Amino acid sequence: MHCFEVHNTRLVLDAHSISLHEVDGPAWEILTGRFGGRPETVQALRERYPAAEIEGALGEIEALRDQGLLFAPDPHPNYQPPPPEAKALCLYVSHHCNLACRYCFARAGHPGAVRKLMPPGVARRAVDLLIRGSGARRRVEIDFFGGEPLLNLPVVRDTIRYARHRGAEAGKHFGFTVTTNGLSLTPEVRRFLLDNEVNVVLSLDGRPEAHDRWRRTPGGGGSHREVLPNIRDYVSEWKSGPGSRGYYYIRGTFTRQNLDFAADFRYLAEQGFRNISLEPVLAPEEEEYALSERDLPRVRAEYERLAAVYLEALRADPAARFFHFDLDLDAGSCLPKRLSGCGAGHAYLAVDADGGLFPCHQFVGQRGFLLGDVFSGVVRADLVDDFRQAHVYNKKECSGCWAKFLCSGGCHAQAFLENGSIHHPSRLGCAAMRHRLECALYVQARKSQDAGA
Repeated sequence: MHCFEVHNTRLVLDAHSISLHEVDGPAWEILTGRFGGRPETVQALRERYPAAEIEGALGEIEALRDQGLLFAPDPHPNYQPPPPEAKALCLYVSHHCNLACRYCFARAGHPGAVRKLMPPGVARRAVDLLIRGSGARRRVEIDFFGGEPLLNLPVVRDTIRYARHRGAEAGKHFGFTVTTNGLSLTPEVRRFLLDNEVNVVLSLDGRPEAHDRWRRTPGGGGSHREVLPNIRDYVSEWKSGPGSRGYYYIRGTFTRQNLDFAADFRYLAEQGFRNISLEPVLAPEEEEYALSERDLPRVRAEYERLAAVYLEALRADPAARFFHFDLDLDAGSCLPKRLSGCGAGHAYLAVDADGGLFPCHQFVGQRGFLLGDVFSGVVRADLVDDFRQAHVYNKKECSGCWAKFLCSGGCHAQAFLENGSIHHPSRLGCAAMRHRLECALYVQARKSQDAGA
């Protein structure tokens, strides 16, 4: 059970049932205090609250306990992860980029970077591998990534055609996502993505000064002025298009230099964008843009500010969405995802331009994490099992944490970057994640209150 306050709102999350409760003064003191039995509790609180309120709070707490919504036992104490089964591949179709973003972990577009495009034969073999490895799963995903994947648009087109053809034969439905910096979103490209119902993640960090600080052209200039019109045009066509057309997200990155990222959310919302995500940069601590533990107080305060800004945006436009505050506490996610996250290394793999298999896009190029290739398949079953076993019950820092079913153990790449191990989550990442989740839970409480008003 986790008791916390955001914007003077007292909230209690039962971690095992994932039940959220907003409580008043007596219930808060009962749940956060160390009292004995009922008579001792009433005696301790009677100077501050009427006896009827104390008794009422005790009765409500007991009723919630009986319903399994407070003090619930751990529902999965003997959890064993399912056998490896592929659900998605990230195809690194371009190791080249038309930007040279200074914080890019792939360093694509920088001088000396490998400028390689994935051949169509490699992409097709990846599709075949996903079909073979996905077992009875009907829905599978392919993400086009880079670099800038639209620099290899012919292979993106061919892969979609091939996957749909092979999927129809194998009884599989393919979904597609492309992550793009927006420079290549010509009218023809926009039409292709919309007509083919491709989900699109659009990289835009927010205000011009925040975006241009790091997202530079190879010549050193800022890119905001060039990409914003293209992204606006795409989103406008997405909004007005008929029928199903996939989803889009504006995906921004915040660094040590823009810890006031609530202003970037506000800016993006003012541009008419509804689906927004802002992620902390993932980088070694020695980099000037990297976050550190000394930044955590500002990050925590900014997430609280963002919660307030987001609620304002929701009241103006109920369709507005900030990805990380959009928790579904009623339905939740499937069990393996709650306990293992994205499934990197066993359910989700990345493929480089030569066909090499890696646990995710963040590990591409790290030879110690090479799992095999699309021609011979996975040959490092030991490494696959290492990732499969890196779930919250096998991480001592996670097993007793209130957030374990909501954060799923954090990012393996961030854990390895900080600790040299995927089995010990990032301290920095955990601290930021816990407060982000508190703010997300606060948003859910306020949304429920507004809906019931």
